[in-house]
Amino acid sequence: MGWSYPEISLQDLMKLIQNFVNMVILASGYQLTGRLAHWDSHNIKKSFRWANFLENLARGLTSSGDYQDSVKELDAALIGLTSNPHFPQGLAHLSCTTLCRAREFLLEHLIHTLPLRESHLKAIMTASVEMDFSNLQRIDNDYVDVYSEQLRRIPSKGLNLSESRNFMEGSKISSPSAVPSGKQYNVVDCDFTVTAVQQLGRRQLAVSCCSAVETGLENMWRTIGQSMHAELGCTSNSELIEHSACSIAEELPVEAIVWNRWRSRSLSYMLDNRTIRLVSGASLIFTAPEGQWTKIFGQLNILSDSEDLCETIELLLLGCIADRWSPLIEHLMSVSYKPLTLSRIYHEVFKLSLGKSLHLFLKESLVNCKEKCVVDYLEVLFKSQLKQLWALPPVLAAVAIPSWSQLFRSYLCELEGQVRGNFLATRRCSCVGGAMEHRECEVAERIWCLYIFHIHRSHAALESTA
Repeated sequence: MGWSYPEISLQDLMKLIQNFVNMVILASGYQLTGRLAHWDSHNIKKSFRWANFLENLARGLTSSGDYQDSVKELDAALIGLTSNPHFPQGLAHLSCTTLCRAREFLLEHLIHTLPLRESHLKAIMTASVEMDFSNLQRIDNDYVDVYSEQLRRIPSKGLNLSESRNFMEGSKISSPSAVPSGKQYNVVDCDFTVTAVQQLGRRQLAVSCCSAVETGLENMWRTIGQSMHAELGCTSNSELIEHSACSIAEELPVEAIVWNRWRSRSLSYMLDNRTIRLVSGASLIFTAPEGQWTKIFGQLNILSDSEDLCETIELLLLGCIADRWSPLIEHLMSVSYKPLTLSRIYHEVFKLSLGKSLHLFLKESLVNCKEKCVVDYLEVLFKSQLKQLWALPPVLAAVAIPSWSQLFRSYLCELEGQVRGNFLATRRCSCVGGAMEHRECEVAERIWCLYIFHIHRSHAALESTA
């Protein structure tokens, strides 16, 4: 029972695996400090040899029934390694099975870096070709012809991802006239190049999918814009003149043109390519344990100037709602114009600070742990940085700050100071006077966004369950 593999001890093997993990981290494109990792073909070949060694060892363990207990010991040790809260979560699935494909695993991380620089790609392909040449040279003097023939056996349209492993591991080829008659060669003899081609195909497929999504978003935005333009066209000029001629004291409803302008700006931010990328990044960041992402953001806060800190806060806010991004967009798109006065919207929103919200999903007891941790972190950060909220789009603060939080109450106090002309507020808007004069300014837009996502959405939820 226990570890019985004679070639190496479990302790020494775990040290080698840890070194391999460090290589994979660098292969992902970045150093532990967050700076770009620079690779040349020589260092990539050294990493390939590490991967080759571990793959051969892992396959030797799993291919023999004599070492089943050793495989269990290794997997148990790997679970202990990956369960450490400081271990990279992207490699948490590391196992003996993973090590059986260590070369492919390493190449996958080398090729799927962001960005994939030209010099980096050139180094990968150079190292792959040189490794395959080295392997084939030990088998036959005609290794160049053998290598060329094997490459010609790759389908002209590239490897089918579901069939590439069968092609690499099971295919045999007969040599052409340039190769000595009667010889056969395993495609696995040049599998570094074949795997590199496979991973490049996967990357290209991912890029194509992203491009298709971006095109879809652009088409959606054009459709929404045309719809809004048509909707705004329904409001006659005579109505707008009549509204503008009335006194403020009559508390006219927010005009349809203003309502739709605010909705248009909110959708523009939420559908923007940059925002979508930030949402994807935030979703990935906050899958890590709290200790890891708080450490990263703590370092960013120390090193950042005010502009960079604003971007950090934006990423944190997006992290609160990354899991709910699509439903939030759907809700905003479904909102139709209602002839409400600004004072009505204002009073409905400020009831939230008194705990009178009807929203069924904003009770602190129902919030998931991840969102609660991010909000707690933001509350500490905003003790001296509340003014940073004004540098971010109104819709982001509305959708990302939950009404049960202290941060939400602080945000409402700031808005109330603007509306009531409180000169202690951290920022003054261009409007002067009472609440009713904030008709089309940023303060009014921020209050409207809060109404749409905290009040209107509550009523919609109640109506759907009635």
